Amino acid sequence: MRIGTAITRVLISAVFLIGILGLSGCAMTPGGVAASTTPIEGRSYVNLGRTVQTDSRVYLLGFIPVTGANYTRDAIDKAVRSKRGDAMIDVTVESFWQWWILWTRVATRVEGDVIRFQR
Repeated sequence: MRIGTAITRVLISAVFLIGILGLSGCAMTPGGVAASTTPIEGRSYVNLGRTVQTDSRVYLLGFIPVTGANYTRDAIDKAVRSKRGDAMIDVTVESFWQWWILWTRVATRVEGDVIRFQR
């Protein structure tokens, strides 16, 4: 009987762990591509380098917001500030979701080259 009970406990624990893992996951959605975040026609600039930044929001139990908003504009602003620039060129945006047991994270990822206009 003891071997049968031990096997039953192991099987129940395995099913429980598989069920818990089934409650977590991740998904990514392409957002878009833009030549620049501001008009650059006729203006000279210096390329300050490539950067990647995110802005995200966390939800408790999947629907109760516990952090600030998730805006593309905020992610772009973080990216530009990270290099002390004025704008971005060759910009790509993606959104992704991460589901965990008690919380969900929704994020926007911005990647591109930061530029500074010459005066």
